[in-house]
Amino acid sequence: QFCTNPGIAVVLEGPEGEAFAEAARSALSESGAQVMLTDGIAAAYRDGAARMQEAAGVQEMLTSMCDTRQAKPFLFRVSAEDWLGNHVLSEEVFGPLGLVVVAKDEAQMIAVAKSFVGQLTATLHMDDSDATLARRLLPVLERKAGRVLANGFPTGVEVCDSMV
Repeated sequence: QFCTNPGIAVVLEGPEGEAFAEAARSALSESGAQVMLTDGIAAAYRDGAARMQEAAGVQEMLTSMCDTRQAKPFLFRVSAEDWLGNHVLSEEVFGPLGLVVVAKDEAQMIAVAKSFVGQLTATLHMDDSDATLARRLLPVLERKAGRVLANGFPTGVEVCDSMV
């Protein structure tokens, strides 16, 4: 979901996961500052980023700032083992903060999926070689997310009368 984060990407350890993490870091590093709606939201974003930075096993991939109400993205990475051992890493941070969770194998990736408390959306980015793993993940994600997508991105939610 665009507004609530951390945007969590669970990848398998290896060259493909590394390539994804680097591509995300590179793209986010070019993002300009965005204005947070209120001082309180900006303060909560700063606090959430600091909480991530201080957590055991978390590595900074892209650090930036949230100065007054101007916020730029943060990107962190953590092993699935450290993720599973620290529920603080799954707590929501409103703002452009991402977390790459690196699983050592498919079993660990499924364990991470099972640890999700509840998500608005979950997305499987895959190719033909990932079909078997996707079949194992889908029943887990169906119970954890309101929407499950394949090779796409969730839409934003418009704030309008019909949504209320």
